[in-house]
Amino acid sequence: MRRLFVPAVLLIALGPGSPAAAAEITVFAAASLADALSEIGKAFAAASGHHVAFNFGASSDLGRQIRAGAPADVFFSADRMQMDGVEQAGLVRSADRVDVLSNTLVVVVPARAPRRLQEPAEIATFDRLALADPEAVPAGVYARQYLESAGLWARLQGRIVPTLNVRAALAAVASENLPAAIVYRTDAAVSSRVRVAFEVPRSAGPAIVYVMAPLAAASPAGRLFAGELTSARAARTYEKYGFIVLAHR
Repeated sequence: MRRLFVPAVLLIALGPGSPAAAAEITVFAAASLADALSEIGKAFAAASGHHVAFNFGASSDLGRQIRAGAPADVFFSADRMQMDGVEQAGLVRSADRVDVLSNTLVVVVPARAPRRLQEPAEIATFDRLALADPEAVPAGVYARQYLESAGLWARLQGRIVPTLNVRAALAAVASENLPAAIVYRTDAAVSSRVRVAFEVPRSAGPAIVYVMAPLAAASPAGRLFAGELTSARAARTYEKYGFIVLAHR
């Protein structure tokens, strides 16, 4: 499979830039959460005076970084498997894990493309299809599970273009470098340069679960922000960006 190389990680620091006493909170989070978490982090920083630094990327890459010793206060993964790996390394406590969000999969095409799909089988008619790496990245793993269940995976072999994360798959279609991609519904919603050609019914797709936990060694401020990520305020922000909220306080 050809690999489309696009930067895997986006670093964003949020905070009022104030007092030296303010805590620095480091959050490792799935790329698909970038818009919602940036908004939540900005509001939290303004209210608390703490700085929130986000490392957005593929959950599989982030999990590896944490296990390798990268400093983080909070991990927000797009699937349970990556969190399992961090927990098994003794870096997250089982009791601190929360299944926070769900999502659905969609097929996107360039905004100017006239194509609409009437049934799943038509996905196999694209000459190339971008997916986040289906061997490791949650969005790609979910997409592969759906394609396998629909009997389409084998038919698409040789035409899958794996990318480093789901936003890279989205960007490949937004730039018209590729004709289609399978991404989360929430990703499609943030780009005016793509449109949804087909939405996978939630009942037909894999169970998508985003799980969040503070690291066992998280700072008090980090634990405070982890709590904010499951608040009713945060839930309203997630819903604004199209996520399905599974749990909030």
